[in-house]
Amino acid sequence: MLQRLGPSDAAVLETFVVPRYLSLFGEAALDMFLSSTAAAVVHLGCRTGYPDELIADRLTSGSIVGLDPSPPAIELARTKGALIPSVSTDYEVFTTYPTALTPRSFTHGLALHPSIVLEERQALVAEMARLIVPRGQVLLSMPMRGSFQEIIDLLREYALKFDATEMGKATEVASLARPTVEGLTEELQLAGFDEVDVDLRPVSLAFQSGRDMMEDPILRLLVLPELIATLGIDDIDRPMQYVEQAINRYWSEEPFELTINVGCASGRRVE
Repeated sequence: MLQRLGPSDAAVLETFVVPRYLSLFGEAALDMFLSSTAAAVVHLGCRTGYPDELIADRLTSGSIVGLDPSPPAIELARTKGALIPSVSTDYEVFTTYPTALTPRSFTHGLALHPSIVLEERQALVAEMARLIVPRGQVLLSMPMRGSFQEIIDLLREYALKFDATEMGKATEVASLARPTVEGLTEELQLAGFDEVDVDLRPVSLAFQSGRDMMEDPILRLLVLPELIATLGIDDIDRPMQYVEQAINRYWSEEPFELTINVGCASGRRVE
């Protein structure tokens, strides 16, 4: 399940994380969105409602339903949704899958930056399969295998330098945690989507220093919680301090660029 955001974090996500980071995944999804004059879109894990306004621009009528576990994020989404004139919007708090939504009542399903945990992502995809009409489309846009590799490599360096065997093993697990194109394709096919296409686009985020990266809300709210959960290490403070110091040392004369492999999977049901 997605991290629950407090009021301040929801505002920070909307103001700083959406335009610089989540927009990478939203743009990938919009490029694969099968437009129609009318559509019923369900946005699972909608956070503050991005990119629903951009989806609405492609429709002349229809509806968008967004679900998220964070009440402050839902409040922001409702405020933004009220300003969308072309479609009706409804945003609600939810806690688990399956949701209370009616089966086969949506033409499109969308999820940006879903959980890195395979079982949680499988539950999300299964719920999309339950909700989407035949010939409907689902879109999952997320960081793929190889994303944030620079951080993992520096943690591996830490493990070697300080003989931290547990961290060394954890970095190997973390480097394989995110899905490949083939893996994400198989996840959708197993859920009943026959026509699956995955687009992969490597991008990077620039940071001026290690501290700049560590204090960025992108890392604090989205990247680091997933990385820490994947590593399964109780005390991550000292290793992450090493990462910050190493970035300052190795990239002292140029910006540090963090790799993100933005993947978007489109799936359709033929029955």
